[in-house]
Amino acid sequence: MTAPPAHGPEFEAAVNVTPSGNNLYSAFLQDAFCIGTVPHGGYTSAVLYRLALVHFAFAHPDLYKGEPATPISMHLTFLRRTASGPATLRVNDTKLGKRTSSLHVELLQAKDPNKAEQEGEEGMEVKVAGYITVSPASAEVGVSSKTDWELFPKVAPGSEAGGEVDFINLAETGRDGHWAKLDPPFSEFRRATTQVELYNIDPVEKRNLRQNGIGDQWARLRPEGKVTRWSNEGVIFLTDMFPMALDVFDAIASGADAESGGKGPTAKYWFPTVTLSIDLKKRLPENGEEWLYSRVVTKEVCNGRTDLDVTILNAKKEIVALSTQIGLVVSASRNIGKRARI
Repeated sequence: MTAPPAHGPEFEAAVNVTPSGNNLYSAFLQDAFCIGTVPHGGYTSAVLYRLALVHFAFAHPDLYKGEPATPISMHLTFLRRTASGPATLRVNDTKLGKRTSSLHVELLQAKDPNKAEQEGEEGMEVKVAGYITVSPASAEVGVSSKTDWELFPKVAPGSEAGGEVDFINLAETGRDGHWAKLDPPFSEFRRATTQVELYNIDPVEKRNLRQNGIGDQWARLRPEGKVTRWSNEGVIFLTDMFPMALDVFDAIASGADAESGGKGPTAKYWFPTVTLSIDLKKRLPENGEEWLYSRVVTKEVCNGRTDLDVTILNAKKEIVALSTQIGLVVSASRNIGKRARI
């Protein structure tokens, strides 16, 4: 019997993908994982991660002798604004190999969400497209070598000897060492941020520990308010989840004080993902991980376009995933108003 997913039934329902025949699959993008009216980019990417798993289990169950083929890299382009509700997923087997296989994937929705039922397939358009490379764990053999790379600045210390974080204390009290639980700004607008529990460097101490452009967080997955554990799909979601870094962007874009915090339910700016690339270094254990750390680095915000470099570590400081993305800084009205090209 297959063990229940580490991320819990609520997140499982959010990323569920169902075969519908002829390399087509269906999903339902949930409103709880939206930024304004648009599904969160990391959440949508997690659905496409699940698509790769379901496709190989359904279409190629014996290719790797019954062993799951899990994604090791993803390269996605967000072509058009998505919407909560039903989505059609389409797969093309670009390469089927002994060690790696590559899929071209597309997420399609109605051109006009208000006419989705009337227009049928002819009224659909591709919203997200990209490539996913998969490999079974047993095929990943060969040279392994660590380099001298390490995070700089180092992870802010917790209260335990050697600077480790006391996660029990952090969860129970909301504070440990330099870390404090902070509520994401504009959570009514950025509803997807309420699906995680975030701990950042205390804003007062951050002045002495970090320079502008570097964000740090420890996170737990909390779909619908229930703390669960990070799964591989959850990792994909986390690569695009850094609301405190976006709060700094809000301040930079508006010329406000970065420490003033969000006022009111709606942010002034929306930061849609344009492209997202993920290198998955480590598969999580079947029972998942409770805590994951993210380091988010932005080098420059230029002409309404951002760069983001994200490193995700587990509690042992092992690299789980690396991601890079290009995003835009646009008015929030582009999200909550009528459809607009971005």
